[in-house]
Amino acid sequence: MFRRSISTIIHEGEEGHAGPLPGMVIAAAGAVALGIGAAGDDLGWLAIAGGIGLAVGILAAFLMHHMMVEYGIFERLESLEKK
Repeated sequence: MFRRSISTIIHEGEEGHAGPLPGMVIAAAGAVALGIGAAGDDLGWLAIAGGIGLAVGILAAFLMHHMMVEYGIFERLESLEKK
């Protein structure tokens, strides 16, 4: 059985699970803040900040997935097409 270290999986894996994790953590924190801000009477600022955090986290996760996973796949496809 082939075993890889966690660092190798995160930095070189193409499964796409660990790469966008920081963006998803930011999005989750933003979603929680958005919910708390929407439920509170005097916490409108927290709802706005949470919505912004949610949007930034989702965009960051998509961008990280594209850069960490898809760039490597596209690069190998390009090299195969040149041969």
